[in-house]
Amino acid sequence: MQNYKDKAELIQEIKKRYELYDLEFDEIPDDQKDLLKPGIDKTPSQNISYQIGWTNLLLQWETDEKKGIEVKTPTPEYKWNNLKGLYQSFYNRYGSYSLTQQREALRSQVNEITAWIENTDHETLFIPGQRKWATTPAQWPVWKWIHINTVAPFTNFRIQLRKWKKEKGTE
Repeated sequence: MQNYKDKAELIQEIKKRYELYDLEFDEIPDDQKDLLKPGIDKTPSQNISYQIGWTNLLLQWETDEKKGIEVKTPTPEYKWNNLKGLYQSFYNRYGSYSLTQQREALRSQVNEITAWIENTDHETLFIPGQRKWATTPAQWPVWKWIHINTVAPFTNFRIQLRKWKKEKGTE
């Protein structure tokens, strides 16, 4: 997994990967957002709904902990062994949005995440055990949770979108 020397480098990578990911939606017509193609496990709408769902959870975990609310990851309704159900809840919640609305929602959340990082001290981001929601047997620091819910999927899911567009003949 990629490492970051500081929060500026993390923010830069999030913005870079997000912008590349978001650009992939420019050529996808809204009337094809729910089209599933062979060999691709998500429609464009499901792809971005997944992103909106996870970035929302990440922000919610932090907000809840700051309010003194006990955080149950990933959610009180879904356990780590039922991620398929969680993903379906994302598709159900955000799938009725137009691609434009989905893109706006994700953009807003990415902006919230980068503002959160900017306003968080180095120790909280880079030293394990600083947030209860991020403290697992793996002892990941907060930055790793941010990375696996932003940079990593923006990169991997961009590949899926490019493959989907190639199947469509729009690239």
